[in-house]
Amino acid sequence: RATLLLSRCLLKMVKGNIIVPEEILNFCCNGLQGSTSPPRAQESGEREEAQGAMASPSPARNPTEVQMSQLVLPCHTNHRNELSTGQLLKWIDTAACLSAERHAGCPCVTASMDDIYFEHTISVGQVVNIKAKVNRAFNSSMEVGIQVSYEDLCSGKHCSICKAYATFVAQGPSGSKVRLEPLTPQTEEEKIEYSIAAERRRMRLVHKDTLKDLLTHSPPDTELETRDGSGAVPAEKTRVESVELVLPPHANHQGNTFGGQIMAWMENVATIAASRLCHAHPTLRAIEMFHFRGPSQVGDRLVLKAIVNNAFKNSMEVGVSAEAYGQEMSISRRHINSAFMTFEVLDQQGRPRTLPMVAPEPGDGERRYREASARKKIRLDRKYVVSCKQTEVPLSVPWDQSNKVYLSYNNVSALKTLIAKANWTLAREKEKVRMYTLEEDKFLSFRIEMSVCITASRAFSLLSNLRRRHEWDSHYVSAELVQKVDDDDMIYHVVSRMLRHESKPQDFVILASRRKPCSRGDPYVVAFRSVTLPTHPARAEFTRGETLCSGFCIWPESEEMSKVAYYNQATPGYLNYVTTNVAGLSSDICATFEACEKFLLKNKEDLISRLQDF
Repeated sequence: RATLLLSRCLLKMVKGNIIVPEEILNFCCNGLQGSTSPPRAQESGEREEAQGAMASPSPARNPTEVQMSQLVLPCHTNHRNELSTGQLLKWIDTAACLSAERHAGCPCVTASMDDIYFEHTISVGQVVNIKAKVNRAFNSSMEVGIQVSYEDLCSGKHCSICKAYATFVAQGPSGSKVRLEPLTPQTEEEKIEYSIAAERRRMRLVHKDTLKDLLTHSPPDTELETRDGSGAVPAEKTRVESVELVLPPHANHQGNTFGGQIMAWMENVATIAASRLCHAHPTLRAIEMFHFRGPSQVGDRLVLKAIVNNAFKNSMEVGVSAEAYGQEMSISRRHINSAFMTFEVLDQQGRPRTLPMVAPEPGDGERRYREASARKKIRLDRKYVVSCKQTEVPLSVPWDQSNKVYLSYNNVSALKTLIAKANWTLAREKEKVRMYTLEEDKFLSFRIEMSVCITASRAFSLLSNLRRRHEWDSHYVSAELVQKVDDDDMIYHVVSRMLRHESKPQDFVILASRRKPCSRGDPYVVAFRSVTLPTHPARAEFTRGETLCSGFCIWPESEEMSKVAYYNQATPGYLNYVTTNVAGLSSDICATFEACEKFLLKNKEDLISRLQDF
């Protein structure tokens, strides 16, 4: 191309009677004829070299990843020229479904959508970027992670909108469930999401029980009992009922209604109900877990109902349901979905306004009113214990009946996140014991591991019982079982020996959460973290210690061999002890782990009696 351009310039010079040196003319003629081109072998080598440069190592893209970019047009917006949340839900569901179908290789339907918290609104003219990929596949269902952000094309600004997790079920030709192939995570981020997906699944399954337990153990709502009714808006005045006919554009290739379309219709009637309470245009801030109880098809009529359940100072909860029926009115309606949405009303400065009170109807209205208060408590627990980063969680979180599920989730997910980290460095090796360190942000973490001739299940049973830890860990004096939360979660009061330069021993209140493998290839996990119990406050004879994240991970290597690893994210009070061992000035940690191996070998045959003791 360069030779051709040069030749054209020379042709113009010749036509203009400009003298051109002979050497340049010969070069151009030879270049056009190809005589100055490199030999074929050299040309081939250069081409291969160029291809090699183009094929330089780059991060492998997840085969299930789907990216969607949508320009927000006026037809997508509300009265404030902001993207309608219903439209956003449709895009989220579509992207997530496409990702799920990439892995399943067959049609998929939405089973549920976890809590969504909307951080910002999106204006007309901005671009919505959605990225969805499968985090983990179980038997016939899979979890899809969705990240939503917006892009301002004029300023180049990018901002996160929300993060969501959806569960999809793969369906065969006759609507039967399809068994899914397992997913193999590649990157560190994918391994973390893969590992924690099992814990999120466990939390979804106990969601109803959590609400029921909270209502059972909560005292009566004194605010409701003492309300005089003045200034309160009757909840019945906010009731909305609307019907939608499911048409082909609302359905997928199987004829089932898009989950995102149903969510959009539900958001619409919920917004109307909220507007009737505040006589203003509300802003949707959060959606509690959607759970689809059954499908609807083209030709169905969907009846959507909404009512304000409770109004707090600056927010309100709206309950909304969807029922389906066919052309025959005699057939009973099918319950498709229920959801709870939290709205705010913003003033001109963007600050939440104070809302009027709601006067519930006796009976079901009062039940919904109390349940709304319980759900607000659960939402706060989930948002600030589950959704936030590990570094933002206080060391000792108060434990109570309402947040036990989320503290357990946070306990296990924090350890699994630490396990999945990729930048561990071998610091020491003493015979069979290997010690690794990980330095990041404000934390120094260590991992110590070895292979032991014991089955993974037996090692799991022995190491998950803190009452026996003093038999191999010289730092433990005693561990008292304070509360058995359930079969997998227990709270202990632990007393440790005095370390050097300490004036009195330390004590801990520790939540121990143990998990068996969710599927083949998963490890056994025993996670520890500090919690606060009113029955066990700090006492003068002890220094109250805290552990942020620690625990065991046990992988089966064969029928009789297991790899046992202990992880600890060192807190400031424990840091000096860790660094002394890492630097080689002490072998205390290695010696303790060697004692752990002897304990496991000594007790590996005594499984039945130990399980009864646990």
